[in-house]
Amino acid sequence: MDTRASLAILLLLFGVSQASPLMEEGFEGVFVSEPERVDITTRILETNNGSSEVLIEGDLVFPKTRNAISCFNNNCFWKKNSNNIVEVPYIVNREYSSYEKSVIANAMSTFHSKTCIRFVARSTQTDYISIENKDGCFSSYGRTGGKQVVSLRRNDCVYHGLVQHELLHALGFYHEHTRSDRDQYVRINWENVSPDMADNFKKQNTNNQNTPYDYGSVMHYGKTTFSIQPGLQTITPIPDKKVEIGQSQGMSNIDILRVNKLYGC
Repeated sequence: MDTRASLAILLLLFGVSQASPLMEEGFEGVFVSEPERVDITTRILETNNGSSEVLIEGDLVFPKTRNAISCFNNNCFWKKNSNNIVEVPYIVNREYSSYEKSVIANAMSTFHSKTCIRFVARSTQTDYISIENKDGCFSSYGRTGGKQVVSLRRNDCVYHGLVQHELLHALGFYHEHTRSDRDQYVRINWENVSPDMADNFKKQNTNNQNTPYDYGSVMHYGKTTFSIQPGLQTITPIPDKKVEIGQSQGMSNIDILRVNKLYGC
């Protein structure tokens, strides 16, 4: 290979490495799944136990500048540019290892390949997400304005499905079990719910975008979430109680469909 060809390849590789802070390690496109099958909300709640943040539904940051989580006139959604691409600027804390950055990058890559969402390295944008190693797994609901933290605590939250779960919150998605029509698909066993956690099961005034209820959503609570004692079900699928809920491997096809519908991809 002559010198000019070698130089051209080096320049190409350098350009790719500058595209995103999470692509510097060259991990984009390698799927990193959670090594163990675990209810995603169990992991989140165990991790967030004792968090200094005021959290709603286990991992949604209580809004400090709004009276309630709401989205008037779609002002909490990220904006689409002239190319019909929704750019979400982000930065990543330097505390994460190369492997952890690869997990975050690959969680983002599904959005890039399946939707019009693009997580882009922040330059001077005012509104952006900051992925940080704080005391739990949590996010704000939708675009809040300015810097907003998506917390992915090292050793506890940096898993493919869990990263996507928190990013979906940041894009403006609630947990599946709080859908406005959820009572047709699941039964909330209020007698098994810890009294101080009952608010976490309140239905939201959601825009379901004419999509089916998704038991397989990465946003669905597990069957025993917030129970008064281990093993008691707080959520039972109906009519078939054997249906699995609370998977943690990654976005379902319906999760992806909803992103595309919400953002007009």
